Amino acid sequence: MEMEQEHVILLQKILVVLFSVALFWKIIKHMCGLLNIEKEPVTVLVTGAAGKLEPIIINIKFVCSSIGRFSATGQIGYALVPMIARGLMLGPEQPVIIHMLDIELAAEALNGVKMELIDAAFPLLKGVVATTDVTEACQGVNIAVMLGGFPRKEGMERKDVMSKNVAIYKAQASALDQHAAPDCKARKEVLVVANPANTNALILKEFAPSIPDKNITCLTRLDHNRALGQISEKLNVHVSEVKNVIIWGNHSSTQYPDVNHATVKTANGERPVRVAIANDNWLNTEFITTVQQRGAAIIKARKLSSALSAASAACDHIRDWVLGTPKGTWVSMGVCSEGSYGIKAGIIYSFPVTCEKGEWSIVKGLKIDQLSREKMDATARELMEEKTLAYSCLH
Repeated sequence: MEMEQEHVILLQKILVVLFSVALFWKIIKHMCGLLNIEKEPVTVLVTGAAGKLEPIIINIKFVCSSIGRFSATGQIGYALVPMIARGLMLGPEQPVIIHMLDIELAAEALNGVKMELIDAAFPLLKGVVATTDVTEACQGVNIAVMLGGFPRKEGMERKDVMSKNVAIYKAQASALDQHAAPDCKARKEVLVVANPANTNALILKEFAPSIPDKNITCLTRLDHNRALGQISEKLNVHVSEVKNVIIWGNHSSTQYPDVNHATVKTANGERPVRVAIANDNWLNTEFITTVQQRGAAIIKARKLSSALSAASAACDHIRDWVLGTPKGTWVSMGVCSEGSYGIKAGIIYSFPVTCEKGEWSIVKGLKIDQLSREKMDATARELMEEKTLAYSCLH
């Protein structure tokens, strides 16, 4: 009897302690709300914001290139900047400052973008800098999204295009290396979007030695999202029910969209996508080519390059990198290879990665079948060819 009474008393004490802790936590949260504690703003750089080849900057914590009104990259920037200001990239509680950079001829258009950002009255937007001075633009940058690049024009040889982009990214790398905030050199998220994205990122890496290799990436999240979209359409499920597709390699027509490890959520639990679709012929042929050629299909349909989806993918890339990927889920990012899956070290190659506390890690130990091996090696060979061509442009 005495033992039972002791147990009852102990239980009562535990309940009192738990209630006290819960009440104390609510009081703390209420006090923080009253104090209106706000995070320090993050500085973001956007290059080419008015649609030219020079960079534009945003005071948020990353760099975005090319916001021009007429060029493809300009459309991406114009779509991306309000997403950043609204919190879609860094979260709904992270204030930002946007720096935009472009050439003198685009100064008036650039100022127009600034006026629109001010007129939108975004609560998270704590400042906007529109400048044609690269030093001012790069000052204190924490995160960079590089949208600007030189597009291939009719009659141009591949080496001519590469030579233009090598010059652009060599110059932008030097500016970031010299003028970015000291802390951002230690941990800055740099995302290259302009094509050839993988090789542009490689050149940036070579000429910004103070920025760690792990901090320079390129965008393959658009391809990743396209693959998710194609699977969800095929299965007639919401895209959020599909996860863990992979884009291997180059952001080009040689990329390999891989569904061998992808799953779809069903009423009976998660199922492998291959099992759910039950059509290997479609997955190994039409699905792959549709994702590879999706950009060309959009250009044919709207007479312009992908802009909205590319801007959204850039937000996804940075958000997951900074805030982390959901448990059990990976995404695709173009990162510096360290030899994983037999891919030569030193090239910027798209891998499946998970992110935590601002750091990405390549998913290891995935089984690679013969078809996948062939396609992964083919896109790696193209990247090695691009690297050789880019380096030849430096001499």
